[in-house]
Amino acid sequence: MIYLETERLKLRDWEEADLEPFCRMNADETVMRYFPKTLSAEQTTAFYRSIAAEFKECGFGFYAVEETQSQAFIGFIGFHRATFEADFTPCIEIGWRLKKEAWGKGYATEGATACLQYGFNELGFNDIYSFTAEVNKPSENVMRKIGMRFVRTFNHPKVEEDSPIRKHVLFHIGSHC
Repeated sequence: MIYLETERLKLRDWEEADLEPFCRMNADETVMRYFPKTLSAEQTTAFYRSIAAEFKECGFGFYAVEETQSQAFIGFIGFHRATFEADFTPCIEIGWRLKKEAWGKGYATEGATACLQYGFNELGFNDIYSFTAEVNKPSENVMRKIGMRFVRTFNHPKVEEDSPIRKHVLFHIGSHC
């Protein structure tokens, strides 16, 4: 099923054929530089299954993203229920991860903008959050471009205390925006 289409992207259900390029993307050190570690094929498969479970339970999740012209899988953009221990959780998070060949083309901004509209207008969300490591300026720039507002920094409880990516930025947008 295709949930959203933009000028250049299709945000759709995951297909078995997406798993292999998803594994490659999550094993790429450049793509995963703002995460605690790269993911093995087994870890990516578990992530893939958790995305499918969230869709089944909630009716939303991280959508597989396909570049319309090439029909190539380029990553994911979408929603996740963040439930780790923090004063703003549980919440709806918008997030994205694209293979490095798709960077710098505005795909994350284009897809995330469409997701926000879909989340507010079709899914009935009132508030959407996004967060990333403070050093991840590219994702922070996307958050700003899609109209989200900086709330504050926080130490992510699932990241090791001595990690350079423990400090995160938190952004928010409400349905009234």
